Amino acid sequence: MYDIIRNKYVFIYKGWLKMNDIKVKSTNFKDALMRVDRLKAEKIFKSTFEDEENFKYLEEIVINSLNIIGEDWDKGHASLAQVYMSGIICENLMDEYLPKMNIDRKISPKLAISILQDYHTLGKKIVSSIVKSGGYELIDFGPGLSPNDIVNKVEEEKIDIILISTLMLPSAMKVREVRQLMQEKNLKTKIVVGGAPFRLDKNLWKMVGADASANTASDVLKIIEGLV
Repeated sequence: MYDIIRNKYVFIYKGWLKMNDIKVKSTNFKDALMRVDRLKAEKIFKSTFEDEENFKYLEEIVINSLNIIGEDWDKGHASLAQVYMSGIICENLMDEYLPKMNIDRKISPKLAISILQDYHTLGKKIVSSIVKSGGYELIDFGPGLSPNDIVNKVEEEKIDIILISTLMLPSAMKVREVRQLMQEKNLKTKIVVGGAPFRLDKNLWKMVGADASANTASDVLKIIEGLV
């Protein structure tokens, strides 16, 4: 009986140590990203990979760090350059280490991301990094697309879920046109929207005919799983 109780507490203690270790690594990784120190970020990433060989922990470090950086940007504590470069570094690291861990990319559902009318790429970079950290393949349609451009690409690539990012309200309202064009072509593609207009108006995504709205980049993974 004593051994059972002791083993239980040893297991709990080891779990606490692991959670604390990941928390520390996430903080250090975030600090490296904020300094745009790719070498330091890669060192933390590499050490986690070598210690754990578990994709779950790498995913946690990326998502936790990018979420905090995104919150810092909202509060004015991080610059656009820091957020943008953080997304690039994370995306490159995920592309480099996923093959090493022999993790099969999730090819279903087929995903794509685009920026409707606007040319900002900040949010797209962060979302792309987090989606890739979830093991998904993601086609990047790029910025400055019209509703017709998006629908034509969706049809051509046979996309199951399209992630649409907008910066301004007029662009957000154009999502309605994307939905209408899809209906005319009888496309069953799901639309997930994100960006400032949808954070400010919690019901806007419904008004424009989207299937879901992501308030934060990490919400996207949950939404994708839910739509699947």
